[in-house]
Amino acid sequence: MSVFDPSTESPIAHAIVAPDGSLTFADPALIALNQRAGGMRGAPLAVPQLATIARLARRLGIIVSRGVVVADDEADVELWVRAQPDGDNIRLSVTGWREIGAWRPARPSPEAEADYLRSDTDWRWETDSSLRLTFVSLDAGPKHGFDAFAALGQPLTAMFALDTGADGALPILDSLARRRALASQPARLRSSGKSVILTADVRHDASGTFAGFIGAARMVADEGTPSVLVPETLSATFTTGLDKALRTPLARIVANADSINAQADGPVQADYADYAADIASAGRHLLELVDDLVDLQAVERADFTLKPEPVDLADVARRAAGLLSVRASNADVAIVRPAMDEKVAALGDFRRVLQILVNLIGNAVRYSPKGSHVTVAATRSDAQAIVVVADRGKGVAANDQIRIFEKFERVDPSEAGGNGLGLYIARRLARAMQGDLTIESAPGEGARFVLTLPADPARH
Repeated sequence: MSVFDPSTESPIAHAIVAPDGSLTFADPALIALNQRAGGMRGAPLAVPQLATIARLARRLGIIVSRGVVVADDEADVELWVRAQPDGDNIRLSVTGWREIGAWRPARPSPEAEADYLRSDTDWRWETDSSLRLTFVSLDAGPKHGFDAFAALGQPLTAMFALDTGADGALPILDSLARRRALASQPARLRSSGKSVILTADVRHDASGTFAGFIGAARMVADEGTPSVLVPETLSATFTTGLDKALRTPLARIVANADSINAQADGPVQADYADYAADIASAGRHLLELVDDLVDLQAVERADFTLKPEPVDLADVARRAAGLLSVRASNADVAIVRPAMDEKVAALGDFRRVLQILVNLIGNAVRYSPKGSHVTVAATRSDAQAIVVVADRGKGVAANDQIRIFEKFERVDPSEAGGNGLGLYIARRLARAMQGDLTIESAPGEGARFVLTLPADPARH
């Protein structure tokens, strides 16, 4: 059934979204669309595309207009959405309402279908293009200790902890980069820690774009798990290839998008300038991922070492805070840094210490509430030089404080943020300099990340 009949309704439907994201008013067409998505008036807006545009307009404080496709019953609907800040609220105006046939995933190849249904496959799973689970065999849950229904909509990594393969790489990353079938991805079930092998065929949409995986899982007996499933290094071939293949085109995308956003070649429509800013932001995120993968390759090499040199830890902390001052100001968070006359003599690699502190302070700013402050303090004991980065965010539960230092791990994968590599790399770097990185935190009380390095005895 079409959600909007232009012969009987106004061609524009309006709604008001409150500061907490709830729908406080809507015309009948939007009420019906929202209800079919599982929402109701007074509750958070349930149509993801509309909610995303409303949040973007609120964050930027400007009008945001763009086209979207919304799933509705057995059809998809093309809409044009305009979100305008109005005091504390966001006013939505929705036009278009063109019903199109919903996309249906193509069946996997006969060879892949046979592969998934073979006798040694324990259950099937599917994801969308964001690697969120859209299907899990319901009968697999009780047998293997997880809730298959609750897993739907969660990231693939919420169910599986991914391990590196025989060559030290994560096969799923190579599969994503090359858009080809996933042959064998070793993993562990988070619910039980048991080993499993994942295989998958790539799914494409009608335009040929990557649309997710259709996969299978096969349990691996603990005693038969090959030792190569958890190697110490990441494949140099994979990261080096991606570094060369992605860095230059991504840099061009970011530069061109920034140029459009700044209207360097002449005025452009405001919403197109906003799109360009979004593109530039996404490009920078991908460049950061490439940098992290290259760093990951380096820190996991068996021969990775850092040559210690005298550094002023208080000075490095001030520099790192300065690099993040604009981001903090935009987030309405203040950074309290060491005084200019403070000096803390340590031994370490200046560039790597700066990298660690930029990561810690950036995380602290990201998770701090508006109007709060992040404190960066440098001190020294007899044998150690110490920097503490403290925030007043929601904190980290005790059972998550070990997990956040592991590869590709985040406390809440659904939150906007990094890729789960920053803290893992930071701790590896700290330990390579004969120091350490630890956390002190409790839910609701913020977090204190403590970087320790050897003190410089020559400058005590």
